[in-house]
Amino acid sequence: MLRTKKSAYAKWADWVVLWLILVALFGLLKLSYYAPPAAKSTPISLGIKYIPYYAWRSVFRMIIAYFLSILFSIFYGYAAARSKLNEKIMLPILDILQSTPILAFLPLFEIGFSSVLPQNVALETTAILLIFTSQAWNMTFAWYQSLTTIPKELKEASNIFLLNSWMRFKKLELPFGFVSLVWNSIMSWAGGWFFLYAAEIFTVGNKNFELVGLGSYIQVAGSHGNIPALVTAILTLIIIIVLLDQFIWRPLLSWSKKFNLEMVSGGAGTETVSWFYPVLRQSKIILWFEGRILKPTVAAMDKYFNKRLSKKKIVVVKEDRPINKKVLLVGGIILGLVLLFGGQRMISFMSTVKGSDYLHVLEGAFATMMRVFVSLSLSLLWTIPVGVLIGSNKKAALLLQPLVQIMASVPATAFFSILILLFIKVPFGINIAAIVFMMLGTQWYLLFNIIAGVATIPQDLRYTASLMRLKKWNYWKTLILPALFPFIITGSITASGGAWNASLIAEYVSSHDKTYSTIGLGSIIADATAKSNYPVLFVATFVMIVFVTCINRFGWRRLYALAKEKYKME
Repeated sequence: MLRTKKSAYAKWADWVVLWLILVALFGLLKLSYYAPPAAKSTPISLGIKYIPYYAWRSVFRMIIAYFLSILFSIFYGYAAARSKLNEKIMLPILDILQSTPILAFLPLFEIGFSSVLPQNVALETTAILLIFTSQAWNMTFAWYQSLTTIPKELKEASNIFLLNSWMRFKKLELPFGFVSLVWNSIMSWAGGWFFLYAAEIFTVGNKNFELVGLGSYIQVAGSHGNIPALVTAILTLIIIIVLLDQFIWRPLLSWSKKFNLEMVSGGAGTETVSWFYPVLRQSKIILWFEGRILKPTVAAMDKYFNKRLSKKKIVVVKEDRPINKKVLLVGGIILGLVLLFGGQRMISFMSTVKGSDYLHVLEGAFATMMRVFVSLSLSLLWTIPVGVLIGSNKKAALLLQPLVQIMASVPATAFFSILILLFIKVPFGINIAAIVFMMLGTQWYLLFNIIAGVATIPQDLRYTASLMRLKKWNYWKTLILPALFPFIITGSITASGGAWNASLIAEYVSSHDKTYSTIGLGSIIADATAKSNYPVLFVATFVMIVFVTCINRFGWRRLYALAKEKYKME
């Protein structure tokens, strides 16, 4: 009987969550009618001497957004993985949030923050929020996927040793998911650079919002046709990416090697070469920091959590805890009233849109869905073999890994106007350009997840496959594809969500005082945003969220369940 109730709950939980988020977005939209006048933005100077300062401002926003993303990912993913009931509520929210076209609501967030914060602070907060949304979802999905695919025998071992929740997190869960978190952190930074272009400068109707930064500098330089400034800014971005790769990501990847699930030692072909990692391990400053600060801090945390958790009885939880019925009843009544009131106002607002506009929106939804499907399929064709090559071949990783990080991090939006000019004279050129642009913005989610998946394949399984003398196709069918399946699904979910978001830029672009657009939800939302047509903006966003929620609910979620049940490393 309990399973029946959970199953029935799962069927309507997604739609309650969907309705709640739409009501919240509608409330945010209504704030636009009380928007204060836009303050004068700091002008973007194209002097090359300002680039280092602009770069630092952008990197600082990225750092803040990244640490917020890490905290959100760990707490949210952990809560969703620890309880079936939490999973039924939190995964639909995550599905909807990662598929919500945040670029469409970027102006509304700025307006909302402006009502309670000074204009400059509101702009900074809005930019950090956008970067956060480009970083957090893929890390959360990856962390959740790691927690739900921990081998059963490791969980049983933690129960045998009576590990409390803190020690289980420290000794089992965090080490098991660390490799995936690092690779998705690299992808998150690439996604942050991609959206930085839109976060630092945007227009709503006749209002312009600008923040000094590398993204706004690139956009202004491109719109003014200042090639020297544009090239210098992009070279600066590439230098930053290379420095991050050499001094942060590669040492982290080398260190994460110790957390791979291995039954044998040596012979791994997935080791990431880092010249800086041995330097760090021998540095007196690092040794001092590790001995005087890091270890005492971890020991203090161990003491605190162990003392706090020792008072609780350690039990192996196999079923969800019963819910307080009074709390559930009161919460349900309050939630129902909010949904009814907000829903009534939302439906009344949407009724002002003409029937022809609804048909146009539905037509655009199907057109965008086809482009997302094509871009995802084309991305899978090359990311799987290249990801396996980088993850399993040390020489290939040494050459290609920095290259793909640079390619993933350079904002494709800076070159989209050139892409349009290349394809505009070709039949269906704008559609081809839109698909190519979607690929440029989303294929990296797949690639980095696949590389992370290859890095977690135990070496003993590789040896076993070699001893069995499996030929190439049998090797892929028996070992590689099953091991990568959970990572491919995780990458596909975030990539498809990113493709829907990228449609706002891919289907509607202004270049050299000309606007190029094609039928699609992205172009409808972008056009409505530019014209401040909020009813059409909300209807198009509503339809996009419903489409993506249905795809996630009936497609990706079932594949996710299959990955958890059939393709664990047991």
